[in-house]
Amino acid sequence: MSCIVFTDLDGTLLNGETYAYQAALPTLAKLKEQGIPVVPVTSKTRQEVAQLRQDLGLHDSFVVENGSAVYIPLHQTQFALPPGEDVNGYRVLQLGCNYVTARAGLKAIAQDLGRPLKGFGDWGIEQVVQLTGLSPEAAKQAKARDFSEPFMTPKNVPVAQLREAVEAMGFRVVLGDRFSHLIGAEAGKGNAVHRLVSLYQGTQPPITTLGLGNSPNDLDMLENVDYPIVLPGPNGPHPQLADRGWPIAPAPAPEGWALALEAVLAEVIAGP
Repeated sequence: MSCIVFTDLDGTLLNGETYAYQAALPTLAKLKEQGIPVVPVTSKTRQEVAQLRQDLGLHDSFVVENGSAVYIPLHQTQFALPPGEDVNGYRVLQLGCNYVTARAGLKAIAQDLGRPLKGFGDWGIEQVVQLTGLSPEAAKQAKARDFSEPFMTPKNVPVAQLREAVEAMGFRVVLGDRFSHLIGAEAGKGNAVHRLVSLYQGTQPPITTLGLGNSPNDLDMLENVDYPIVLPGPNGPHPQLADRGWPIAPAPAPEGWALALEAVLAEVIAGP
C-alpha cells in the first residue's frame, strides 16, 4: 500500500442532489483490488456512514462528525489498533469531546453571545426533516450524534465574533452557509487525517495521501493531504476552493470523483 484516499461524501463521492454513486463503483472496486484504502471523512454520524459503507462496499476506517473520531474496523490487519473503546466492531479513536459536552458548550456560547443558538438536539425528527430535506430515517441517523452538535448558523453574528466566543469556551467551529458544527478543540478533519496516516505508516515507506472534497468544511482535510482534488457542483467549484491552484474534477460527483481520482492516481503511481 503506497496511497490512501480520503474523501468527503455528499457532493464529492455522492451526487449532491440525488446522492447517486454508481459511476464511482468501478473505481472503488479497482482501489480495493490494489489495496488502496478509501477513507470517508465527513460531518455525518457513525450510523449514517455505516449504511453508506455497506452500499458502497467500503471496508476501511472512516472519520465522522468533522474529524471528531476515527472508527477503525477491529478485523483490519494493516496496523496495530490504538488504545480506545470498542463499539459495534470498531476501535474508536476519539479526537473531540462527547455529545453532552458539545450541547452544554453550545448553550454557554449562546449565553455569551446573547443570541439563541439552536442545534439538532433542540429539534425533533420532523423538524430536522423540514430543515434538511432528509428522509425521516436519515434524519434519525443524523440526530444520533456522539461528539459534535450541528446548529443553525446565526445570521446576525459576525464570523469573527462567533469564532472568538467558541474558542474562548474551548471548542472549534466548522462554519457552513446554513448549518455550522461545534466540535472539540482537538477534533478536525486535518488532525484525523494525520492520526490515521501515522497508524498506517508504521515502518512502511512514506505513504502518499489523496483528498477529495467540495466545500469549505473540507479545507482542513484538503490542506493536509499531498494531492487535494476539488469536486465542482452543477455551477462550478465553491468560490473558497476554486482559486487555490488545486486540480478541479472535470464533472460533479460521482462521475467527476472517479475521473479525477483515476487521473491523479495514474500520475502518483507512475511517478516522475
